Amino acid sequence: MARGINKVILVGNLGDDPETKYTQSGMAVTVIRLATTSVRKDREGNSQERTEWHRVKFFGKLGEIAGEYLRKGSQCYVEGSIRYDKFTGQDGQDRYITEIVADEMQMLGGRGGGGGGEGGGDRPRPQRQEYAQRQQPPARAASQPAPMDDFADDEIPF
Repeated sequence: MARGINKVILVGNLGDDPETKYTQSGMAVTVIRLATTSVRKDREGNSQERTEWHRVKFFGKLGEIAGEYLRKGSQCYVEGSIRYDKFTGQDGQDRYITEIVADEMQMLGGRGGGGGGEGGGDRPRPQRQEYAQRQQPPARAASQPAPMDDFADDEIPF
């Protein structure tokens, strides 16, 4: 029997610049507010929009990347799990928070459009090209054959 699935997929726009903090051990923790909007038609045929706001947390290297490259207005794709936490406020009352703990993030949109988040923040924004270069796997030596070269189509089991 399966243990269960806790999977969240969101595509939306940032409402503010990311907020990055570091733990005592030096791990980055970045929090963003992500807005998702859905549209439906009411009985009269008018379009009705509904915007939901999500608190998303990134940890470690993903937190560093999110804090460095995302900006207010940026569009991004997030995968993760939903978490509910309870804590006691300064007034002694119990407080509850719902957040998404992200394990994947993809920046969407072009440099000049919604993905860039015009302005926003006093930190200079690095070029996306630099990020893409860091994410590519190291080049394979020319003498090594491609791993699938000797694989025949008739060996596919389906």
